[in-house]
Amino acid sequence: MVLTKAGLFPTNGGSERPPFQFTVSHGIHKTRTSPMDLRGSLVEGPAATRNQRPHLIRCDCIRWLPQSFPGRGEGDTIVSEMTGFCAWISCHLTNTRAVGYLFGKAFALSPQIGLDAPHTDLDEVIAQEYLKFSYTANGRLHPPQWGAIVPPRLNGRWIGNYDRLLELLNHFDNGYMGDGLTEWLDDFKGYFNLWILWENSYMTSDVNVVKTMLATDFSNFEKGDAFQNFMHSVLGTGVFNSDGDMWKFHRSMTRPFFSRERISHFELFDKHADEAIKKMKNRFRAGYALDFQDLIARYTLDAATEFLFGSCVHSLGSDLPYPSHPQAPVVPQPTTRSASDEFAVAFLDAQEALAIRGRIGWSWPWFEIFQNRTKKPMRVVDAYLEPILKEAVRKAEAEKGSTHHESKESTDDEQETLLDHLVKFTTDPVVLHDETLNILIAGRDTTAASLTFAVYFLCVYPKVRERLRKEILEVVGPTRRPTPEDFREMKYLRAVINETLRLYPAVPFNVRCAKQDTTFANPNGKPFFVPANTFVTYSVFVMHRRKDYWGPDALEFDPDRFIDDRVAKYLIPNPFIFLPFNAGPRICLGQQYAYNEMSFFLVRLLQNFSSMSLDIRSQPPESRPPGHWKEFSGRKGIEEFNPKSHLTSYSMGGLWLKMDEAESTDGA
Repeated sequence: MVLTKAGLFPTNGGSERPPFQFTVSHGIHKTRTSPMDLRGSLVEGPAATRNQRPHLIRCDCIRWLPQSFPGRGEGDTIVSEMTGFCAWISCHLTNTRAVGYLFGKAFALSPQIGLDAPHTDLDEVIAQEYLKFSYTANGRLHPPQWGAIVPPRLNGRWIGNYDRLLELLNHFDNGYMGDGLTEWLDDFKGYFNLWILWENSYMTSDVNVVKTMLATDFSNFEKGDAFQNFMHSVLGTGVFNSDGDMWKFHRSMTRPFFSRERISHFELFDKHADEAIKKMKNRFRAGYALDFQDLIARYTLDAATEFLFGSCVHSLGSDLPYPSHPQAPVVPQPTTRSASDEFAVAFLDAQEALAIRGRIGWSWPWFEIFQNRTKKPMRVVDAYLEPILKEAVRKAEAEKGSTHHESKESTDDEQETLLDHLVKFTTDPVVLHDETLNILIAGRDTTAASLTFAVYFLCVYPKVRERLRKEILEVVGPTRRPTPEDFREMKYLRAVINETLRLYPAVPFNVRCAKQDTTFANPNGKPFFVPANTFVTYSVFVMHRRKDYWGPDALEFDPDRFIDDRVAKYLIPNPFIFLPFNAGPRICLGQQYAYNEMSFFLVRLLQNFSSMSLDIRSQPPESRPPGHWKEFSGRKGIEEFNPKSHLTSYSMGGLWLKMDEAESTDGA
């Protein structure tokens, strides 16, 4: 069998001269009985070995031919490359149901492949897969028709880059957000192959690559089967976890609902903001700090569930936590949680489980062999949603055929919830469940994260807070409820929100999967080759902080960059450098809703409170920024909180603070 750049050809034909060739021999492995061994039927081998198992295939000879690529001499062997290739092929030949130990020493010591491949031409399988491996991993071969190169690879010391995986997981658990990835992306100029556990894992913060995936070549980049598989137990086939026709269906259902501003949304914001601010005043008047992240998550959950279902979970009605320092009151903990509290906790637990899967990568099922991390929390979430969805379907079916249905629809349009809107399109309980849960994550977690970070910045940048409060009082006054027209007039308010979203986007990392072979532009030379089914992780978090995109002050918190001449210098010529709500056909439908909700709460907050400050003493000690962070440059060295991310960003241990009430609203 001969392998060429273009594929497989007989040894006596083909339009291209083969760069190398190899032989395969067959043998019996009689002693080992591990998962590395063959399972099931035998491959085609010598007659004497058929119908015996387990079976072992050994690549005995792979030698380069005279016309090989530069750097290869005639007869050079490539055993070291085969070591990695064998471990990779054992885990990735899904068409032959290959199984293998990920870190078995056998893979590190010899180029041996355990396969379960009935009636398969092993020579052809191995040839095809080695060609694929060479294209995507080694960087020595690339399809000549592309004129491309493979991206540089981050190399570790352990097999499968396992040490790099551990390093990455350690950064997620113990480091500053983006640690590791930020430095690697900087070293490789915005694009590299992480190559975790023998799988291509491209990483980028290059705005042109991101633009290609999200917009100009959108049809070739999707969420992908692997992403959908690890998200499915929570997100199902909702809009954030679907591709193709299913994604278009979900998108078409929800788009009309978000097409215009509704006064009812402001009434909803106002009701829940009033309750949240009363909770804050009671806590501060008692002399204790408050976890703003916890409170704002309750506010956005109550607002989101009422917006989605017309049924609020009333999480603000539950007791707020107290700080854990010795001067805090000893409050007996309830022995049982309310249904709304159970839902909120389970909802967060399910998302954290998904985040762990995402960090581990394609091998996450190995870490959940004995227990599905999402099963228990989703049982609670589903139990809460089921009666709400059933009632919505019942109402929709009861209204069908009603003589007053048409007039009622026009009358109630302003009060319509998203679920009311969705049941006009479908009463399928699975579709309704998945879509509402997807929108709930977007409507609750992202807004809560952004408001948490915005208030953090208002605490540590008092001049920004004073200027923003002055604008609010001038436009809205100390007590009036703001309107959409007010928001359009308050330029600095939008600038503060945008600068918060720039430095701490709610979704700091995202991913796409190439459907077909393609290339990305490389500003430093030949384009980068991207094989089909390759995942590309892009970091808006890193991209938003690049000095070549945002200027030398990119790491500073300065809302004026969204007002002054820096807008024309950086943002207008290259709008894709700012993507807090994604871009292209998948741009967030609820973008304006989110801006309105964030703006509304910040206005109400600064109408009621004149000053605010962090209370580090109340912050759990294990969640405070480590002292050695101060030795670093950039935001890591100055931040007074510990930013983390699961599906969305958050502050580890909460955001504990105190506020002083404004004189004009005392007693409100």
